Amino acid sequence: MMYLFSTAGIIATIKATGYLGLFGIIFAESGLFFGFFLPGDSLIFTAGILASQGYLNIWWLIPILFAAAVLGDNVGYSFGYKVGPKIFSREDSRLFHKKNLIYAQNYYAKYGPKTLILARFVPIIRTFAPILAGVGRMEYAKFFLYNLIGGALWTILLPLGGFYLGKMIPDIDRYLLPIIILIIILSLIPTITEYFRQKRNTDKTPID
Repeated sequence: MMYLFSTAGIIATIKATGYLGLFGIIFAESGLFFGFFLPGDSLIFTAGILASQGYLNIWWLIPILFAAAVLGDNVGYSFGYKVGPKIFSREDSRLFHKKNLIYAQNYYAKYGPKTLILARFVPIIRTFAPILAGVGRMEYAKFFLYNLIGGALWTILLPLGGFYLGKMIPDIDRYLLPIIILIIILSLIPTITEYFRQKRNTDKTPID
């Protein structure tokens, strides 16, 4: 499994499975619980690089990735909408608390659109954001619109970034690992920023 997360593993996976494999991985990472560990950012950026080398067609790649991302999110939303409330209607336990459902409802009422767009660029959060949107009963029309926007930005910017870098930099494969690490660091910035913002607000909240 760890091989998939290495540079060689990502390249080999794309070459071996092609468009179908890319579709399946992005679909799973976008809305299925077990897909949270998959390297979506690295995968589609590298796919763009391979497209610049002729292994894939960039104009086929982008719509396939877009369809996988949007469909995956819709499955995640449907799962959260149908199953989430039933789970949280149970008695409180160490894993499930009713207050989490209330938190999800309030969070998406206030930050929903922004969350769905930013979450596309944040590993793990990208998987659970549509599920929580369903659990929080976010209006589907609003979810679908911002899901399209986030999915489009993610599946256009990253593959095209890899594609044009691959065209401009000779032997870019040698620099792929540090580039992927940089992408991961950049993708974590929104989460870290939001964490410290909430922590600062919590610290300022007066204690009764």
